[in-house]
Amino acid sequence: MSGGQSGPRIPGTPRVLRAMNDRAALDLLVSQGPLTRTRIGELTGLSKPTASQLLARLEAAGLVRTTGNETGRPGPGAQLYAINPAAAHVTALAVDQLGVTAAVADITGQVLGEARAGSDAIAGNAPDRTAQLVARAVDGALARAGLERRRLHGAVIIGTPGALDPRTGRLRYAPHLPDWHARALKEELAEGLGMPVTLENDVNLAAVAERHDGAAQGFDDFVLVWADKGVGAALVLGGRLLRGATGGAGEIGYMPLPGAPPARGGTRDAARPDAGGGFQRLVGAPSVIELGREYGSCDVRTVTEALALDAVRAEVARRLATGLAAVVAVVDPQLIVLSGEVAQAGGEALRALVEEEFTGLALPCPALRLSHLDGNPILLGALRTALAAARDAVFDTG
Repeated sequence: MSGGQSGPRIPGTPRVLRAMNDRAALDLLVSQGPLTRTRIGELTGLSKPTASQLLARLEAAGLVRTTGNETGRPGPGAQLYAINPAAAHVTALAVDQLGVTAAVADITGQVLGEARAGSDAIAGNAPDRTAQLVARAVDGALARAGLERRRLHGAVIIGTPGALDPRTGRLRYAPHLPDWHARALKEELAEGLGMPVTLENDVNLAAVAERHDGAAQGFDDFVLVWADKGVGAALVLGGRLLRGATGGAGEIGYMPLPGAPPARGGTRDAARPDAGGGFQRLVGAPSVIELGREYGSCDVRTVTEALALDAVRAEVARRLATGLAAVVAVVDPQLIVLSGEVAQAGGEALRALVEEEFTGLALPCPALRLSHLDGNPILLGALRTALAAARDAVFDTG
């Protein structure tokens, strides 16, 4: 026997390669739908025997299933393989001042059930009211999906206004959600559901939805501006969300502008997110309605009615452009996506006016698009985030 020692051995290399091939095939099936063994081999560069072994392995693990045969070609049809929807299920929630909406989806992203629990569903003096409200929404969505909690994969994404400060564990910038400010909120929610919970800023989740399914597809540097009852932004730079030291990056509603002094502590009304100052006081939905009454009549009751008036549209466009110019000067994005009730009510006419206001400014002029996502973009982004986490765990065959 030689007295020398061989170099360090790298254990598990074939296993790692198999896991990488498995994940590549699973991602293809998620993005492209049912595929034949031959097509999977072509797209992954695997030989037919290796692709066959891979599919047999994934089928035995319950991750893929056969879904019939390919049609439309001469000769016997090749078997089609698809992700097994029952491999995992996720839930995601969107929170607002009036309640909580929950959705349940299978691992392919198919939404199986959705339910809403109004903020009045649980007595206001209940000690664990927030946890009960979340649990009621989740259980309602599960019931509509015909599932029990034990079928969930174990990661819950909750989109809420404000941001969870990583240093203190407190929700910041959300005074209109008083029941969501407990220091141990995440722990209380996790205990109530029996699984881990992740809190994420609602506008950040809307940006996730836009990048996957909406106006920001193909963009690595963009800003989503959410103009609704509250105003905020999500900043995506180099393909990553910018969160800031305390989780508050993008809280442009507090940004002081001409005509909108800084929002100072203690001046904000929990029932009026636009009160107190800042950009929010200029373009938040309540302020747009006020403009409608100023330029139109006291009968104006909705953002849509207000923005139907040319003078209101022009003024809101000017205000939006002023705030966006400040963002562009700092971030220099490729794209700005306008979303939320104000943007949707103003539509293309408002977008065009904002773009026109940018003309002539000594700033880069990013592309300016409206969001056209169907449904609740915050809930959609929360589902996308929950699905990504579940796939990372379930599709790991190493």
